[in-house]
Amino acid sequence: MTDPQQTAAVQRIRPLAFHRAGGTEDWRVLGDGACAHFRTDGFAAGARFVHALAGLDLTGPAGTSPDVDLRSDGVTVRLITLTDTFFGLTEEIVDLARRISALAAAHGLTPDPSGVQTVQVTLDALDMPAVVAFWSALLGYTDRAGSPEDLVDPRRRGGPFFFQQMDEPRPQRNRVHVDLWLPYDRAEARIAAALAAGGRLLDDTDAPGLWILSDPEGNEACVGAAGAPAA
Repeated sequence: MTDPQQTAAVQRIRPLAFHRAGGTEDWRVLGDGACAHFRTDGFAAGARFVHALAGLDLTGPAGTSPDVDLRSDGVTVRLITLTDTFFGLTEEIVDLARRISALAAAHGLTPDPSGVQTVQVTLDALDMPAVVAFWSALLGYTDRAGSPEDLVDPRRRGGPFFFQQMDEPRPQRNRVHVDLWLPYDRAEARIAAALAAGGRLLDDTDAPGLWILSDPEGNEACVGAAGAPAA
Protein backbone atom coordinates (compact mmCIF):
# COMPACT_ATOMS: atom_id res chain seq x y z
CA MET A 1 0.00 0.00 0.00
CA THR A 2 1.29 3.46 -0.85
CA ASP A 3 2.30 5.67 2.07
CA PRO A 4 -0.43 8.36 2.47
CA GLN A 5 2.23 11.02 3.00
CA GLN A 6 3.85 10.05 -0.30
CA THR A 7 0.51 10.25 -2.10
CA ALA A 8 -0.22 13.66 -0.58
CA ALA A 9 3.15 14.94 -1.79
CA VAL A 10 2.43 14.12 -5.44
CA GLN A 11 2.44 17.27 -7.58
CA ARG A 12 0.42 16.45 -10.67
CA ILE A 13 1.14 18.20 -13.97
CA ARG A 14 -0.59 18.40 -17.34
CA PRO A 15 1.01 17.17 -20.59
CA LEU A 16 1.52 20.76 -21.79
CA ALA A 17 3.48 21.61 -18.63
CA PHE A 18 5.71 18.59 -19.22
CA HIS A 19 6.44 19.57 -22.82
CA ARG A 20 7.10 23.19 -21.89
CA ALA A 21 9.67 22.18 -19.27
CA GLY A 22 13.24 22.51 -20.52
CA GLY A 23 15.18 19.32 -21.14
CA THR A 24 12.18 17.18 -22.12
CA GLU A 25 12.58 17.55 -25.90
CA ASP A 26 13.34 13.84 -26.36
CA TRP A 27 10.02 12.86 -24.75
CA ARG A 28 6.37 12.77 -25.79
CA VAL A 29 3.33 12.40 -23.54
CA LEU A 30 1.04 9.61 -24.67
CA GLY A 31 -2.06 8.12 -23.06
CA ASP A 32 -0.03 6.25 -20.48
CA GLY A 33 2.83 8.54 -19.52
CA ALA A 34 5.92 10.28 -20.86
CA CYS A 35 7.76 8.13 -23.41
CA ALA A 36 11.07 8.35 -25.24
CA HIS A 37 12.74 6.12 -27.81
CA PHE A 38 16.52 6.12 -28.25
CA ARG A 39 17.95 4.52 -31.38
CA THR A 40 20.97 2.25 -31.06
CA ASP A 41 23.26 0.51 -33.54
CA GLY A 42 22.65 -2.91 -32.01
CA PHE A 43 21.34 -4.88 -29.05
CA ALA A 44 24.64 -4.68 -27.16
CA ALA A 45 24.67 -0.86 -27.29
CA GLY A 46 21.12 -0.79 -26.00
CA ALA A 47 21.98 -3.24 -23.24
CA ARG A 48 24.88 -1.07 -22.12
CA PHE A 49 22.54 1.91 -21.87
CA VAL A 50 19.98 -0.09 -19.90
CA HIS A 51 22.74 -1.34 -17.58
CA ALA A 52 23.81 2.25 -16.94
CA LEU A 53 20.18 3.24 -16.47
CA ALA A 54 19.82 0.57 -13.80
CA GLY A 55 22.71 2.19 -11.92
CA LEU A 56 20.82 5.46 -11.47
CA ASP A 57 18.46 6.09 -8.59
CA LEU A 58 15.28 6.56 -10.60
CA THR A 59 12.63 5.59 -8.05
CA GLY A 60 10.77 8.68 -6.96
CA PRO A 61 8.89 9.23 -3.70
CA ALA A 62 5.51 8.61 -5.33
CA GLY A 63 6.48 5.26 -6.82
CA THR A 64 7.75 6.42 -10.18
CA SER A 65 10.20 4.11 -11.92
CA PRO A 66 10.90 3.64 -15.62
CA ASP A 67 9.44 0.90 -17.79
CA VAL A 68 12.17 -0.11 -20.26
CA ASP A 69 11.79 -2.00 -23.56
CA LEU A 70 15.10 -3.13 -25.07
CA ARG A 71 15.15 -4.15 -28.73
CA SER A 72 17.91 -4.67 -31.30
CA ASP A 73 17.40 -1.22 -32.83
CA GLY A 74 16.61 0.89 -29.79
CA VAL A 75 15.44 1.38 -26.23
CA THR A 76 12.03 2.73 -25.29
CA VAL A 77 11.53 4.24 -21.83
CA ARG A 78 8.21 5.14 -20.24
CA LEU A 79 7.76 7.22 -17.09
CA ILE A 80 4.50 7.32 -15.16
CA THR A 81 3.62 7.86 -11.52
CA LEU A 82 1.61 5.05 -9.92
CA THR A 83 -0.10 5.34 -6.55
CA ASP A 84 -3.20 3.73 -5.08
CA THR A 85 -5.30 6.65 -6.32
CA PHE A 86 -3.35 8.19 -9.21
CA PHE A 87 -1.96 7.12 -12.57
CA GLY A 88 -0.33 9.96 -14.48
CA LEU A 89 2.26 12.74 -14.74
CA THR A 90 3.97 14.45 -11.82
CA GLU A 91 6.71 17.03 -11.38
CA GLU A 92 9.27 14.38 -10.49
CA ILE A 93 8.87 12.84 -13.94
CA VAL A 94 10.35 15.97 -15.50
CA ASP A 95 13.56 15.53 -13.50
CA LEU A 96 13.75 11.81 -14.29
CA ALA A 97 13.24 12.47 -18.01
CA ARG A 98 16.10 15.00 -18.04
CA ARG A 99 18.44 12.59 -16.28
CA ILE A 100 17.62 9.73 -18.63
CA SER A 101 18.09 11.94 -21.69
CA ALA A 102 21.48 13.08 -20.38
CA LEU A 103 22.53 9.45 -19.89
CA ALA A 104 21.38 8.53 -23.39
CA ALA A 105 23.36 11.43 -24.84
CA ALA A 106 26.45 10.32 -22.91
CA HIS A 107 26.08 6.90 -24.56
CA GLY A 108 25.80 8.48 -28.01
CA LEU A 109 22.18 7.43 -28.53
CA THR A 110 19.83 9.34 -30.82
CA PRO A 111 16.33 10.26 -29.56
CA ASP A 112 13.57 9.38 -32.02
CA PRO A 113 10.07 10.54 -30.97
CA SER A 114 8.54 8.75 -33.96
CA GLY A 115 9.33 5.47 -32.19
CA VAL A 116 6.64 5.83 -29.51
CA GLN A 117 2.89 5.28 -29.54
CA THR A 118 0.17 3.69 -27.38
CA VAL A 119 -2.69 1.53 -28.65
CA GLN A 120 -5.81 1.16 -26.49
CA VAL A 121 -8.95 -0.93 -27.10
CA THR A 122 -12.21 0.83 -26.21
CA LEU A 123 -15.52 -0.97 -25.68
CA ASP A 124 -19.03 0.47 -25.25
CA ALA A 125 -20.93 -1.19 -22.41
CA LEU A 126 -24.49 -1.10 -21.08
CA ASP A 127 -23.75 -3.07 -17.90
CA MET A 128 -20.32 -1.59 -17.14
CA PRO A 129 -19.46 -3.65 -14.00
CA ALA A 130 -20.32 -6.94 -15.69
CA VAL A 131 -18.42 -6.17 -18.89
CA VAL A 132 -15.36 -4.86 -17.03
CA ALA A 133 -15.35 -7.91 -14.73
CA PHE A 134 -15.33 -10.27 -17.74
CA TRP A 135 -12.40 -8.57 -19.46
CA SER A 136 -10.48 -8.23 -16.21
CA ALA A 137 -10.78 -11.97 -15.58
CA LEU A 138 -10.00 -12.92 -19.19
CA LEU A 139 -6.95 -10.67 -19.60
CA GLY A 140 -5.65 -10.80 -16.03
CA TYR A 141 -5.87 -6.99 -15.98
CA THR A 142 -6.58 -4.74 -12.99
CA ASP A 143 -8.32 -1.39 -12.51
CA ARG A 144 -6.24 1.67 -13.30
CA ALA A 145 -5.84 3.65 -10.09
CA GLY A 146 -8.65 6.16 -9.68
CA SER A 147 -10.40 5.06 -12.90
CA PRO A 148 -12.69 1.99 -12.65
CA GLU A 149 -13.60 2.28 -16.33
CA ASP A 150 -9.98 1.52 -17.28
CA LEU A 151 -8.20 -1.82 -17.16
CA VAL A 152 -4.41 -2.05 -17.36
CA ASP A 153 -1.91 -4.86 -17.52
CA PRO A 154 -0.35 -5.11 -14.02
CA ARG A 155 2.90 -6.08 -15.76
CA ARG A 156 2.55 -2.91 -17.89
CA ARG A 157 3.19 -4.74 -21.14
CA GLY A 158 -0.19 -5.20 -22.82
CA GLY A 159 -2.28 -2.39 -24.22
CA PRO A 160 -4.93 -0.84 -21.94
CA PHE A 161 -8.69 -1.38 -22.27
CA PHE A 162 -11.16 1.48 -21.75
CA PHE A 163 -14.93 1.13 -21.26
CA GLN A 164 -17.50 3.76 -22.25
CA GLN A 165 -20.92 3.78 -20.61
CA MET A 166 -23.84 3.48 -23.03
CA ASP A 167 -27.38 4.56 -22.14
CA GLU A 168 -28.97 2.37 -24.80
CA PRO A 169 -27.85 -0.03 -27.53
CA ARG A 170 -26.36 1.56 -30.63
CA PRO A 171 -26.69 -1.09 -33.36
CA GLN A 172 -25.86 1.44 -36.06
CA ARG A 173 -22.18 1.63 -35.04
CA ASN A 174 -19.40 -0.60 -33.82
CA ARG A 175 -19.18 -1.03 -30.07
CA VAL A 176 -15.44 -1.75 -30.14
CA HIS A 177 -12.86 0.64 -31.53
CA VAL A 178 -9.13 1.32 -31.31
CA ASP A 179 -7.65 4.39 -29.60
CA LEU A 180 -4.21 5.41 -30.81
CA TRP A 181 -2.06 7.88 -28.84
CA LEU A 182 0.68 9.49 -30.94
CA PRO A 183 3.31 12.17 -30.29
CA TYR A 184 1.73 15.59 -30.82
CA ASP A 185 4.11 16.33 -33.71
CA ARG A 186 3.47 13.03 -35.50
CA ALA A 187 -0.31 12.68 -35.36
CA GLU A 188 -1.30 14.75 -38.40
CA ALA A 189 1.13 12.94 -40.71
CA ARG A 190 -0.17 9.55 -39.55
CA ILE A 191 -3.77 10.68 -40.07
CA ALA A 192 -2.94 11.91 -43.57
CA ALA A 193 -1.41 8.52 -44.36
CA ALA A 194 -4.51 6.72 -43.08
CA LEU A 195 -6.81 8.91 -45.16
CA ALA A 196 -4.63 8.37 -48.23
CA ALA A 197 -4.94 4.63 -47.61
CA GLY A 198 -8.73 4.82 -47.94
CA GLY A 199 -9.79 5.99 -44.47
CA ARG A 200 -12.46 8.58 -43.73
CA LEU A 201 -12.34 11.53 -41.35
CA LEU A 202 -15.47 11.44 -39.20
CA ASP A 203 -14.81 14.26 -36.74
CA ASP A 204 -11.98 16.70 -36.11
CA THR A 205 -13.87 19.08 -33.80
CA ASP A 206 -11.33 18.57 -31.03
CA ALA A 207 -8.21 18.57 -33.22
CA PRO A 208 -5.29 18.85 -32.68
CA GLY A 209 -6.02 16.82 -29.55
CA LEU A 210 -8.41 14.26 -31.03
CA TRP A 211 -9.50 12.99 -34.44
CA ILE A 212 -12.08 10.28 -35.18
CA LEU A 213 -11.48 8.19 -38.30
CA SER A 214 -12.88 5.06 -39.87
CA ASP A 215 -11.61 2.51 -42.32
CA PRO A 216 -13.44 2.06 -45.66
CA GLU A 217 -16.00 -0.27 -44.02
CA GLY A 218 -16.80 1.99 -41.06
CA ASN A 219 -14.61 0.48 -38.32
CA GLU A 220 -13.64 3.41 -36.13
CA ALA A 221 -10.40 4.63 -34.57
CA CYS A 222 -9.68 7.64 -32.39
CA VAL A 223 -6.30 9.34 -32.61
CA GLY A 224 -5.20 11.37 -29.60
CA ALA A 225 -2.26 13.74 -29.12
CA ALA A 226 -1.44 15.40 -25.82
CA GLY A 227 0.42 18.50 -24.73
CA ALA A 228 1.54 20.25 -27.89
CA PRO A 229 3.67 23.26 -26.87
CA ALA A 230 2.46 26.63 -28.07
CA ALA A 231 4.06 27.76 -31.32
